[in-house]
Amino acid sequence: EPGAGRVDNGALSFLAEASDLLSGQLDADQVAALAAQLIVPRLADWCAVWLHDGDGGAPGRGIAAGGEEQRLAGVWHASESRTDALRAALEKQPPEVPAGASPGSAPAAVRWPWPDEPGGHEWGGYEPDGHESGGYEPGGYEPGGAALACPLVAGGRRLGTLLLGRGGLLGFPDDVVGLLEDLGRRVARAVATARAYSRQERISQVLQRRLLPRGRAQVPGVESAVVYEPREGAWAGGDFWDLFEAGDGRWCFALGDVCGSGPEAAAVTGLARPVLRLLARDGFGVADVLDRLNKTMAREAADSVAAVAAAVAAAGAGAEAPVEIREEGEQARFLSLLYGEIVPHPGGSGGARCTLASAGHPLPLVLGTDGTVRVVAAPQMLLGVVQDATYVSESFDLCPGETLLCVTDGVTERRSGRRLFDDEDGLATALAAGAGLDATALADHLRNTVHAFDPTPPDDDLALLVLKAAGGPA
Repeated sequence: EPGAGRVDNGALSFLAEASDLLSGQLDADQVAALAAQLIVPRLADWCAVWLHDGDGGAPGRGIAAGGEEQRLAGVWHASESRTDALRAALEKQPPEVPAGASPGSAPAAVRWPWPDEPGGHEWGGYEPDGHESGGYEPGGYEPGGAALACPLVAGGRRLGTLLLGRGGLLGFPDDVVGLLEDLGRRVARAVATARAYSRQERISQVLQRRLLPRGRAQVPGVESAVVYEPREGAWAGGDFWDLFEAGDGRWCFALGDVCGSGPEAAAVTGLARPVLRLLARDGFGVADVLDRLNKTMAREAADSVAAVAAAVAAAGAGAEAPVEIREEGEQARFLSLLYGEIVPHPGGSGGARCTLASAGHPLPLVLGTDGTVRVVAAPQMLLGVVQDATYVSESFDLCPGETLLCVTDGVTERRSGRRLFDDEDGLATALAAGAGLDATALADHLRNTVHAFDPTPPDDDLALLVLKAAGGPA
């Protein structure tokens, strides 16, 4: 049987290889390109992939209706010089829904008319010099060859069409058709997963815009600097910071870390930061702000996480979210937060009065003018865990020349082998080594020290806030 030798004992290993390669792609066009490279020239002389980019085949409507736009994502030919002409021929008429396809039915490949090359040259299995292009024996050769259209359907949704052809055939053997249908199902699942990732990334980008302030307030007599770096490859950072004027001569600052990452964590941050600002500007003190924010988190965070998770699932068109995304969503209901307010000393005398509290957060440090480092808060419970928890604040003077450092656990828990950055007071040591630097230089010094701790990129978000009272020793 023509072509049978191509798919006999190697079919299972081919499909296993295809699944491994396709499952690692996070872009739908890359999935399409890889699928075509798997097919050409193993199973066909040429291949084209169309993808639906809009709402075609949305859940509830089954397979997309005919006429909905689809984009020619890629065209591949075993003879590269023929690719452009083949693309021109295929673009004239995108493949319609194969006859007999219906919502809920398994996608089936169907025979398809052989495309006509502009100028009348046949797309056969022979090179211009008359030699075979390789592969199937002609076996009843007629001009052109056999073409096959395979719908890409996942979760009852039409995602595109796979079209391929082999010269010198009247039709594809049944075993080849079965192999291509199986491959088509795997391609469709990979496209659906890639689109779920892409849509989640877009959701995260929208949420990310609300995570961070547009600017940093200038506190009279206090220098400030911020380092904020989401972990490599993160959809959205779970850390956030803020420094804003609250009125009545007060400036408030916050450094937070949602337990988790991704859109769900971004949703929690998007809830916490505006509430925190509103409470502060309504005149609530540090402890009262944390009490009320904790109640809000306990009541509302789970709903926010669930709403975003549902939106991500809907955007994924039925594709199951990857395990790591589901786990992050489950964690993203709790928040560690270091929050405080600064009241500059009157009369331009330098220094400021600080009041702050740490809820499940790395404790803040103060670098004195003599190079000593001290802790200026006590540990308290994470926000959102116990609704009726109460918080207390602590006050101290940030004297001229002294520096307050606030960090997230992306700094303290930076790992090198079994060692953490803050083992044996590593953070305090790094802070003391920056004595005499201004706020910006100190922030850069700490950032570089954290990155240099291990050659691999950080596996967590990294954020730190430096506040230095002006004046003091030169």
